[in-house]
Amino acid sequence: MSARASLGAHRTYRSYRAHLSFATGGLQSLLQYRSMFVITGVTAAAGAAVTVFLWRAVYADAPDSGGPGGFTLTGITTYLLVAQVLQVLHTNRVDDEVSAEVYRGDVAVMLVRPVSYPLVRFFACLPVVAANAALVGVPVLALFAVLVPLTVPRPADLALFVASTGLSVLIAFCVNLLTGMTGFLTTNTWGVRMVKQSVVAFFAGQLVPIALMPGPLAALAYALPFRGMVDGPLTLLLGRYDGVAGACSVLVQQTGWVLGLGLLCAVLWRAALGRLEVLGG
Repeated sequence: MSARASLGAHRTYRSYRAHLSFATGGLQSLLQYRSMFVITGVTAAAGAAVTVFLWRAVYADAPDSGGPGGFTLTGITTYLLVAQVLQVLHTNRVDDEVSAEVYRGDVAVMLVRPVSYPLVRFFACLPVVAANAALVGVPVLALFAVLVPLTVPRPADLALFVASTGLSVLIAFCVNLLTGMTGFLTTNTWGVRMVKQSVVAFFAGQLVPIALMPGPLAALAYALPFRGMVDGPLTLLLGRYDGVAGACSVLVQQTGWVLGLGLLCAVLWRAALGRLEVLGG
């Protein structure tokens, strides 16, 4: 290895360690608000109960071959329950924290640190995602597995779902980061975050499966990145894809949105950074 390559590898390692320390700090901050997981868990379970039992009433007389959208009773139950769990994973608090730091001016502190602010926020949100999965997602799934019958996925579909869920978390991070960065344009991002939450919940397929939407709305949902946050992973989990090509199509679409939204975040952050420097003197 040449001296230049060795120096580059050393700098990459130092940068990785610097950003990883923010994940540790995020975990320590998270442990100070342990009661939040109880509230999140109760809220998620209540929301899942309303959604699941409402749709189970709709599909109560569905034939074994499948009702509207090709869903069976267990299929629609599994879809909507896991959709609620995915929504919990996507609640990474990035939009709240970015907008708050912009409002307070704390984001300016990052300008003097040798780190990338978007990467700092990404590493800091990892403990939130992991804790939500372990302390909220798993218990909610276990609870409803006792209450209602669920579809047992094939091992291959489960593996595809895990990979797709990882991509969905990255898409959610980018969407939330972009939402938080609207704080550079408006002093109060509450309205923006509420609109984002509603739009994502609908077009991701969390409230209504995209397969049940009217043609024009379904076409729009398939064209937006939000489908990769919920409907895409669940399409793979339930085996609702057409062979290897269908599975690859879902993953490729998600990967494309991760790269596209990541590039958009980088470009807009550079633009916001210039605006911050100008306004700050």
